[in-house]
Amino acid sequence: MRLQTTAFLVLTLFFDVASNAQTPSLLNSLFGDHAVLQRDKAIAIWGQASPTETVTVTLAGAVGHARADSSGRWTVTMPAMSAGGPFVLEARSSSGATQSAGDILIGDDFLCSGQSNMELAVLRAGDSQYEINTSANDGIRMLSVDHADSPSVLAEFRGLKKWQIASSTTVPDWSAVCFFFARELQKSIHVPIGLVHSSWGGSNIRPWMSAAALQATGSYQSLLSILSAYAKNPALGQLQFAAQWETWWRTQSHDLAGSEPWAIRSPPTPGAHTWRPAPTGLGDWRHWGGAGLENFTGLIWFRTQITLSVEQAASAATLALGPINQVDQTWINGRPIGNTFGYGSERTYSLAAGTLHPGVNVLVMNVLSTYGGGGLLAGGAKRQLVLAGGASIPLDGPWEYSVVPAEIGYPPRAPWESVGGLSTLYNAMIAPLGPFGFRGAVWYQGESNTGEAASYQGLLRGLMADWRRQFGPGLPFLIVQLPNFGPPPVAPSESGWAEVREAERRAVAGDAHAGLAVSIDVGEAHNLHPTNKQDVARRLARAARHVIYGESISPSGPVAIAATRGAGQIDVQFAEYESPLVAYSHENPIGFELCEDARGSCRFVQSHIDGSRVSLPMPGNLSPTRVRYCWADSPICTLFDGSGLPAGPFELKIR
Repeated sequence: MRLQTTAFLVLTLFFDVASNAQTPSLLNSLFGDHAVLQRDKAIAIWGQASPTETVTVTLAGAVGHARADSSGRWTVTMPAMSAGGPFVLEARSSSGATQSAGDILIGDDFLCSGQSNMELAVLRAGDSQYEINTSANDGIRMLSVDHADSPSVLAEFRGLKKWQIASSTTVPDWSAVCFFFARELQKSIHVPIGLVHSSWGGSNIRPWMSAAALQATGSYQSLLSILSAYAKNPALGQLQFAAQWETWWRTQSHDLAGSEPWAIRSPPTPGAHTWRPAPTGLGDWRHWGGAGLENFTGLIWFRTQITLSVEQAASAATLALGPINQVDQTWINGRPIGNTFGYGSERTYSLAAGTLHPGVNVLVMNVLSTYGGGGLLAGGAKRQLVLAGGASIPLDGPWEYSVVPAEIGYPPRAPWESVGGLSTLYNAMIAPLGPFGFRGAVWYQGESNTGEAASYQGLLRGLMADWRRQFGPGLPFLIVQLPNFGPPPVAPSESGWAEVREAERRAVAGDAHAGLAVSIDVGEAHNLHPTNKQDVARRLARAARHVIYGESISPSGPVAIAATRGAGQIDVQFAEYESPLVAYSHENPIGFELCEDARGSCRFVQSHIDGSRVSLPMPGNLSPTRVRYCWADSPICTLFDGSGLPAGPFELKIR
């Protein structure tokens, strides 16, 4: 493929972020060998040179010039180009420095982001060996962003893999959804496709949003202020957050000041909390045996004593706590010393001289685990207090524990957390993309927000607006609606998973540049990471063809647009589907509910298909005001259209 270019003048893009995380090269690391650059729009290229140097950039016969600013940052805007390549991209500074990247293609670029189901590799997807064996495609390239987080915006990635061409040796570790989407899309859109994959398993939506976007919601001012303090002085940020954590505990537990689990009591006394002896060596609380914690997720308090001499207590020290899953808030002698998140990661806290005192010192920890193992893991060999002179005191107990009642709920999460914080992943994994050109963004996330679903619609809209401010107005978004997960329902019930799906549906319905890929029929009851990513990708590609490329096809299957009251029945009107509406495995669809206003008032009802409508006879003794369909963690959904696409879950007010 070769392309002809017509140069035209464009405005230089402005890009303002914090200092670089690593020494930059003349060309930004995004512009390496095998890169795909966005067609049909001005191409921003940037890098770093000596301050005030002139940089000349050449690409496919076009030439651009830029002058580095006082920090050495330069940006040049090349003219829009049609799909084609391969080309050589070269930058040359006035001091004689040069850098080039070869095998550059011009095509369509997509940003793939989210949590673990976006991250799940082709190697783990269904029929993976066949997919890998048939993956070779010079026209599909991927650039993967390494996991990184930061309390402030970064100009450069801390870790960025090189652009790779699809082949049996590269594809196994690629995002399955991202790769399968590109492969499917190329069946209709015959241009090179570049994929930038930036996701992190277990991540909430909040860390993917900028501080400004979160500030605009009006809900996170206090935590954002703490994050700002932490970025400048981590110790100060820790103290400010600990005060908020302690206030939360007193509010939820009704403990009076001085009676909290971390309060100074030497020796520790039971107080208002029930403390039990913990097993020697501690370890994953699921395997303690006899404690009833085999399936426990939540909060547990831990405490132990450290007895020190006058000389030992006078020393600065390092508190090594070994691996912990997932979040710890830690105190010593009633003084907060740190909050850290990590999946089994080591915890180490520095103690300044004067923190400890002669005699008994009380170490108290609150540990939260929401998934998998919990507590202080891997025995006690790594748990020790290391004094400044090198001497160590093992923290081998005895330890005690106290289980926190579920009704207290979960504590606030530190705003500097990687996957649960505020703006931390945006700062390190999205902001460094600068004004890179994208045709669209593919978003697969929400599992980590099912416990706080009420805020998800606003956050998702905020994220889309946020990224559009960076990458350009009207950036199309393709959203994967959460799949089914968990046991099927035997009665109508409330569901955080259903509420997130509804938030996704509504966010997309109100956005002319967004499309929804319904996946309610391709999940797995006992697998949070369903392996069928092929159907998800096919539906994403279909949505892209409609939303981005303007094809007159239904983007995501039957869409419920209205529920109206008729004579003894409720009629649900559907649109945007390929005829006919059909029910699988039964003459009529199942999964419809009629509800009054009150929670807990929903009832399963019969239904039948009538052309473009589904009619629901009203049962006696019910005055419905809303209708729901497939409303559960893992509902059974049987309404489809003639193309095999499912009707997605929804809730509608009855008019």
